[in-house]
Amino acid sequence: MFMRVMKIPIYQIDAFSSKVFSGNPAAVCPLEEWLEDSLLQAIAYENNLSETAFFVPEGSGYHIRWFTPVAEVDLCGHATLAAAFVIFNYFDTSSGQVSFNSKSGRLAVVKEDELLSMDFPSQPPVPCETPKELLDGLRKKPLEVLCSEDYVAVFSSKNDIIELNPDMGILKKLDLRGVVVTAQGDNVDFVSRFFAPKFGIDEDPVTGSAHCALTPYWANRLNKKNLHAYQVSQRGGELFCKDSGNRVIISGRAVQFMKGSITINTY
Repeated sequence: MFMRVMKIPIYQIDAFSSKVFSGNPAAVCPLEEWLEDSLLQAIAYENNLSETAFFVPEGSGYHIRWFTPVAEVDLCGHATLAAAFVIFNYFDTSSGQVSFNSKSGRLAVVKEDELLSMDFPSQPPVPCETPKELLDGLRKKPLEVLCSEDYVAVFSSKNDIIELNPDMGILKKLDLRGVVVTAQGDNVDFVSRFFAPKFGIDEDPVTGSAHCALTPYWANRLNKKNLHAYQVSQRGGELFCKDSGNRVIISGRAVQFMKGSITINTY
């Protein structure tokens, strides 16, 4: 029986941070062509990070896809930031901009000194009925609950957000992707945390895509377009957000933790 050895480059990047061991770690795997979905999912499961990004060259840019350990998702911020970091540092070092095609449309990332700025669709949250599972799962009643791609639960203070100890088994029963909890900040405009046990991520360290909803919400509430945000997870992460109408600009730093290769033996 003939054995084929497949080598796939892999980078691990800490996104929304300027130092390793903070921010949100993402795996990035550049491909020459798409592999079977089952193999992409198996790699993401093996990586056991909240997201693994895969990209292939397409036209003048790239096509990008994102996988949690258990499922493919339509949009991921921190893994897009990580993929752009890899491209700027290893594949197109002379360029200051990269374009991705994705399930969420065209996504552009611009390099501006240390910051990488992502152009994402705005997803303003709207008031919605509060599921019992949300209240039971969070174990604390929010001031208000809205819906976008996720439930958005608004609390009165940063301490409320930090002190939450959700029941992930209950939150896993929710119909939407996850729950982002948020409050006005002290030294920043707003803070947040993000829970998505349904997708194999109890708590995501820093969630760029959740800021597609948080940015228009806080821009409207605080009456300002440029916002400074911090995700108060254990690792923590800093984001700079701009409300641009039907788009949001989400910016952050990134740092490389690891570069290597995946070896897969197939028959």
